[in-house]
Amino acid sequence: MRCPRCGHDEDRVLETRVVQDGEAIRRRRECASCSHRFTTKEYVEGGLFQVVKKDGRREPFQRDKLIAGLARACEKRPIPRAVIEETADRIEAELARTGKAEVASVEVGQRVLEALRAMDKVAYVRFASVYLNFNDIRQFLETIEELPPPVPPRGEAGISD
Repeated sequence: MRCPRCGHDEDRVLETRVVQDGEAIRRRRECASCSHRFTTKEYVEGGLFQVVKKDGRREPFQRDKLIAGLARACEKRPIPRAVIEETADRIEAELARTGKAEVASVEVGQRVLEALRAMDKVAYVRFASVYLNFNDIRQFLETIEELPPPVPPRGEAGISD
């Protein structure tokens, strides 16, 4: 593995851990040249299933595209990158467990919508506006109105003096 700091291609593995319910291996490494420590993750190579686009084209499932879509929706929101990656991992695993060789892009999009709805309402509306191809402000308002009301912070609801 090439060191991200100096580019040297020799390192030693300090720790190995199975993560994501056995779907990946996390390795903590140290560069043999500059002693920089970094983490790598190993996944089963993609291509488990094809994504069928709306126009009928097929392409291999790409985890990076899923993460990019989630990250774009969550941009400037208080959502750690690790949560975005865990969400992508969960969606990918759910789709892989269906056992289907082909999955419609609509199904991928619906799973992203569901995950974002639970994670962050603003990110959900952002993604929905692109994914559902909103044409006017009315569609934004309808989507926002469908969301459950925000939960007030503890100790503020129903208190009267």
